[in-house]
Parts: sequence; structure tokens; C-alpha cells
Amino acid sequence: MYRNYIKRLLDIILSLAAILVLAIPMALVALWIKLDSPGPVFFRQRRVGKGKTYFNILKFRTMRGDTPHDVPTHLLKNPDAYITKSGAFLRKTSLDELPQIFNILAGQMSVIGPRPALYNQYDLIEARDAVHANDIRPGLTGLAQVNGRDELSIEEKSRYDGEYAANVTFAMDFKIFFHSVSYVFKRRGVVEGGTGAMQQQKKSDR
Repeated sequence: MYRNYIKRLLDIILSLAAILVLAIPMALVALWIKLDSPGPVFFRQRRVGKGKTYFNILKFRTMRGDTPHDVPTHLLKNPDAYITKSGAFLRKTSLDELPQIFNILAGQMSVIGPRPALYNQYDLIEARDAVHANDIRPGLTGLAQVNGRDELSIEEKSRYDGEYAANVTFAMDFKIFFHSVSYVFKRRGVVEGGTGAMQQQKKSDR
């Protein structure tokens, strides 16, 4: 009941409320982005949704206009060189993710679920297939995000995603939501460079 109906109803209610409450702050962020660097306010990127269908995720633009479009941040040689001044703050505070409330309202995402993979992150998509994590809507935040986020390898992320897919309950979503708030304020698990970056850094330090 919760998984198939109540969860979606809560997504609609929460995304509508967020749009109303955050309309003015989001407008101010949009103005800052336009003043900071040339280019659009929003960044659209092809991601994998429920059942491995594709959709365009919305984010506030945090990088220069000449940044390779479909390359994950952790595969860029020097990601810091592409990040704008406003983008550095938005990434640090996770405010760049706010426009995804429109993806949630449209039914392409949920508040809680596995973070949507890029369409060309074949290793992550395959790993999620094995644990049925591609069978549910991706989310704004999820179990992997409150257990390490960018510090996790693909194998670790998919394991958490599979654990969540097998246990979609109100209690689980409630726990993840409030842990996510803590992670944003403490900036825990955020490593510029993305998936497995912390693990790679440890190896290089040996």
C-alpha cells in the first residue's frame, strides 16, 4: 500500500509545498547564476528512471558552459577548473539539487530513492539491475547518500540501493529524510570528484 500509492501521494504533497516555500529563494539563486557566468540557469542531463526509462534531470547549473555534458564529475581530469563561484557554494550546500522537486512532481523521481544514474554509467546500471534497484523511482536522496555518498564505490552504492528497494517503507523513508538533512548541514560524504573518489585517494596515498 505505502510503496504503490501512499509514497507517490506524499511525493506530490511535499514537492508542491517545496515549490511554494522555495519559489523566492530559487529565483534569487537563478539570478546569482546568471550574474556569475554566461549560460542557462538550469542544467539538464539524461538520467535513468524507473524501469530504466530515460528522463532529463533538472539542476541549477554549477559549471561553465564548455564543460563536457555527459561526463560524470569524477571522470573529469580537473573538475574544480569547471566549477563556477556560485556553483561551488551550491554544490557544497546541495542547493543545486533543488530544481529536482519539479522532477518529483512530474513523477520521474521520488523524494527518497536511489540517486538516478547517468544513461552511460553502465557499470552502475548493471549493478543496480542485479539488486532490482532500477525497478523503483530514483530519488532526491537515498540510503546510499546517508551512508557515505561520494565516498562509496559503485558496488557499495548498489548494495545500499538494493537494500532500500527491498524495504520501501514509511519508517525507512522517514529515517533517510532526516539523516539527509544532517548530511547536508555537515557536508558529510561529499567528495568533489564523485563516486569512489575517497577510496581512490586512499589508494594513491599508500
